[in-house]
Amino acid sequence: MSELPAPGVDPAIERALFDRIHREMVDSFDEELEMELEDGALSEEQQPKNADEEAAHKHFRSFYFRELFRLQGELVKMQEWVVATGHKLVILFEGRDAAGKGGSIKRITQRLNPRVCRVAALPAPNNRERTQWYFQRYAAHLPAAGEIVCFDRSWYNRAGVERVMGFCTEEEYQEFFRSVPEFEKMLIRSGIQLVKYWFSITDDEQEFRFECRVNDPLKQWKLSPMDLESRRRWEEYTVAKEIMLARTHIPEAPWWIVHGVDKKRARLNCIHHLLSQVPYQPVPHQPIVIPPREHHPDYRRKPNPPEMLVPEIY
Repeated sequence: MSELPAPGVDPAIERALFDRIHREMVDSFDEELEMELEDGALSEEQQPKNADEEAAHKHFRSFYFRELFRLQGELVKMQEWVVATGHKLVILFEGRDAAGKGGSIKRITQRLNPRVCRVAALPAPNNRERTQWYFQRYAAHLPAAGEIVCFDRSWYNRAGVERVMGFCTEEEYQEFFRSVPEFEKMLIRSGIQLVKYWFSITDDEQEFRFECRVNDPLKQWKLSPMDLESRRRWEEYTVAKEIMLARTHIPEAPWWIVHGVDKKRARLNCIHHLLSQVPYQPVPHQPIVIPPREHHPDYRRKPNPPEMLVPEIY
């Protein structure tokens, strides 16, 4: 791996790589836990080799946590507006493996009502689905009024993995490009707002993230044989991506590219941009009053049967 130092390399480089791997690992936790772990680790560290760099990192971490929570508050307001107005919103997340799509989706949906905002992450089509109209299985997941759907990969699989891996014919591939602009225009005419994101990372960054997954038992499930093969075919995916963006970047549903090498900045940029695309307004709320509980003199709570109790190991 190009990121790993050779034997006998400068200890400062080894330290920098260790710090980077540590931050990659911690980044997979929820922000509240990440703050606790990182703050504890920083307080116990020896004097950093590069105090200015460490101070800059710590400053941005603090900003990231504050800004993410603020943006998530705006996402809650957007959700309330979507429900109140019956808006229908579809967000597509595309990009190479390990580009940061899942992490951004997680932060977008983290504070939202799962009955309002859901994630569609479809597996490979089964034998029956392969004989359907190509868009049919995706159409089944489109939102009704007052709903948000985040597609973790989408119908653009045909222009990416299916093209590169040979899972579709040349005729099917060309028909996709003829059909997809009309399909998306049809969605928009039906009242669905469609926002499309491509997460862009570098060759070296993808290799680093793959290495982290290989060495992390909690993330190894993210690496499929298809992911590993896609790594080998980096250049073929690049060509397929460039063709896809050129042929499906339409005024009604343009592509938006998120620079994803820095995960935290990518998340903030994506959420900030998403909020700018939805014309949400604050929704008036009636004051919430918790009613007093009724008390009945003949009520007696029955004890739980001991055999039904979960053992209190902790």
